[in-house]
Amino acid sequence: MNVIEIKNISVAYDETTVLENVNLNIKRGDFLALMGPNGAGKSTLLKTILNFIKPIGGEIKIKGKLYKEVRKKIAYVPQRGSVDWDFPITLFDVVEMGCYGRVGFLKKINKTEKKNVERVIEKVGLTEFKERQISKLSGGQQQRAFLARAILQNAEIYLMDEPFQGVDSKTEKAIVEILKELKKSGKTLIVVHHDLQTVTSYFDTVAFINKTIVAAGPVEDVFNEENIEKTYKKK
Repeated sequence: MNVIEIKNISVAYDETTVLENVNLNIKRGDFLALMGPNGAGKSTLLKTILNFIKPIGGEIKIKGKLYKEVRKKIAYVPQRGSVDWDFPITLFDVVEMGCYGRVGFLKKINKTEKKNVERVIEKVGLTEFKERQISKLSGGQQQRAFLARAILQNAEIYLMDEPFQGVDSKTEKAIVEILKELKKSGKTLIVVHHDLQTVTSYFDTVAFINKTIVAAGPVEDVFNEENIEKTYKKK
């Protein structure tokens, strides 16, 4: 079953086309690496799925519906560079935001939800840092904090924009294990990824993109030198 269907999506900034006739189907339970060179449109595609950006053509259906009808089923982990890390909140506060979809924005979080926040923070190995201001966290800790917030949403679909950026190898492996657990529980994950060396050990599906989809499918079928060259060659 396709949980996301992307049909002929095109996106432009001013007069510059960023995505052109993108077609991609993502099945329930896929753990997909979205790969391509800088400027290929990876982040733009995620933001278009999330309805942050309006396409100039095409349509996206999520579980057969428009985004506004299913937005509570989707969790998003943004790039670290897009976050204001100087905002005066703690790690606990960041993770607690994952409750808002259930209890409502700015409403009091009950004891059960507080325990859920504690549980998820422990799951990502950050209990000792829960009262620390987010700007005082390392890059890896910041990434894990936003991953914890996403997990707390208990979404069906997770969109992650470079979740391994700026983390060490130990933290990266820890994050991957958490993502694999989410996949085993039936979640669908789309991850913007850069490291060609780790694709076969991390992911089960891959989509190569450079303005349009070059190739997409199971890693064993699609991840090969021919598709890598087509995707990363200079235009």
